[in-house]
Amino acid sequence: MIELAAQDSTVRALLLLGIFGIVAGLSLLALFYGNRRIAVRGQLDQLSAKGIMLGETIGSSHTESLRTREAQTAWARLAAAVERAGLNLTDTKSERLSSLLRQAGFPSPAAPRVFTLVRLGMIFVLPLLYVVIAFSGDDPPSFLKTYLVGSVLALIGLYLPNLYIRARADRRKEAIINGFPDCLDLLLVCVESGLGLEAAMDRVGREMVNSHPLVAELLMITVLQLRAGATRDEAFRKLADASAVDEIRAFTTLIIQSDKLGTSVANTLRVYAAEMREKRQMRAEEKAHRLPVLISIPLVACMLPTMIGTLMLPAAVLMVRKIFPMMTGG
Repeated sequence: MIELAAQDSTVRALLLLGIFGIVAGLSLLALFYGNRRIAVRGQLDQLSAKGIMLGETIGSSHTESLRTREAQTAWARLAAAVERAGLNLTDTKSERLSSLLRQAGFPSPAAPRVFTLVRLGMIFVLPLLYVVIAFSGDDPPSFLKTYLVGSVLALIGLYLPNLYIRARADRRKEAIINGFPDCLDLLLVCVESGLGLEAAMDRVGREMVNSHPLVAELLMITVLQLRAGATRDEAFRKLADASAVDEIRAFTTLIIQSDKLGTSVANTLRVYAAEMREKRQMRAEEKAHRLPVLISIPLVACMLPTMIGTLMLPAAVLMVRKIFPMMTGG
């Protein structure tokens, strides 16, 4: 049997797939029984701590908001189905993960569970795809190579979603920072023309939909929260948490303090808008000063060898034609 598996590539591929399936099945089985006990214990603790009554539970099920229903996307329903099967997708660092996903533009409550499900899927799917593709050809790889490549692909599947989320969060943060000075200038113009802060944010949000959509989205969400009855303090603190940008955190702090102390919002906007313009100019100057250093890298690596070769080629030809024959006595 061992000799047959070593000689026949099809049998060897089936054997490897069988081993992979057994290991994956045992792992999922262990996770199923372990997480099911933890999930049941956690639910019992929550019920005993909060004292939830049956009537309140039934009433809350009928008052489910439209936003919650819309948030149940296909991925969210898939994650819920996996959790109902017994696999707990709640991360141990769920609060930090939720904050990172909100910074990347995924504010849904189901986003951490969907993210964990995607990571688990990539860990198993990438090695399985490699095994299927590698052993479908005429020259299958060895067992050691299959194991090493599969392990590397599993690690890639584990860390690639994290890298994507962090890169997306950085791009979103940069887009918000670039559009926020223009937002402050427009807010200042609207407030000085006689509009209130809420009306000014509504107008600026509608005006900036095409130029800076992320900033417009943050403004519109804040306006909707104010219209829903939230205080200015609560709405602006949620704005700072949703943006995760230091400049917006400072802006919301200034607005909250101006509201509490009774100072002019227009003066606050004027001072902070001037400061943001200076910061944007400093960032542009920093990029301009960094540009020669970045240009020198391709210059030294690509252009300098060509220039040296062009200058040295005539001397090298002259040396080959005249000096070498003299040295050899020709």
